[in-house]
Amino acid sequence: MSDSAERVPLTCPSCSPHEQTVHEVLSPGGQSTVRCTECGHVHKQTIETPDEITVDVVVSQDGDSYKTTLDAESEESVEAGDEFVVETEAAIQQVEVTSIEVGPERRTEHAEMDEVETVWTRVVDNVGVNVTIHPKEGDGRNEQSRSTKVFLPGDFEFVVGESHELGDDEFTVDSLQLRDAIADDYRHKKLDHEGDLAFAKDIKRVFGRDERTSAWSAW
Repeated sequence: MSDSAERVPLTCPSCSPHEQTVHEVLSPGGQSTVRCTECGHVHKQTIETPDEITVDVVVSQDGDSYKTTLDAESEESVEAGDEFVVETEAAIQQVEVTSIEVGPERRTEHAEMDEVETVWTRVVDNVGVNVTIHPKEGDGRNEQSRSTKVFLPGDFEFVVGESHELGDDEFTVDSLQLRDAIADDYRHKKLDHEGDLAFAKDIKRVFGRDERTSAWSAW
C-alpha cells in the first residue's frame, strides 16, 4: 500500500457495509477503484468531492492592506482567530482571520465559506511590536521613556520579568498590553505578573525597563 495514495472514509461491502472504514484510492474517476485498509477488499465506489470556491481575502500588515484570494471547500467553515497561509505577489504569509464579511456592511466572526464575500486578516508570521522602554530605576539620570518598534516572528514569546536584547535595546519586561481582539483568550487585557507570557502576534505594546549599561539620552 502506498503511503502517498489518497485515503477516504467509505463503507466496505465485505467487512463493514454499515460503518465507514479507511479506503485507499487505487484509481480515481467517476467510479473510483478503492481498497479497504481493514480487510483488503477491492471494489468500485463513487466518491463525492466537495465544491471548491474562491474567496476574496484582505491582508493587513503594519498599516498596509492588500488583496488576494483563497481556494476553499464550500461547506468549510471559517471563524475569527483561524490561521491559514495565503499567497500574495510579495510572499507566502501566515495570516489570522480578524473578521468575515458576509454582505454589504455585514460582518460576523463565524460563517460557512459559501456565505463569505471577503475574509479580513492580518499577517502573524512576522509582526511589528511597539515597545516602550522606561529608564532604569535609581540611576540618577533625568531621562525620559522612549518608544521603538521591533519586528519579530509572530510566535516570539515575551515573558514578564525576563530580559530581551533586541537590536540596540536591552530591557526587562514590566508588562504586556494585549490586542483588544485577543484579550479574552488570555482573560486579561494587560499582563503584569512575573511569568505572564504572550506571543508577539497578540501584543499591542510591551512595557520594559532599560537594562543597558551605557547611558543613552535624547541628545
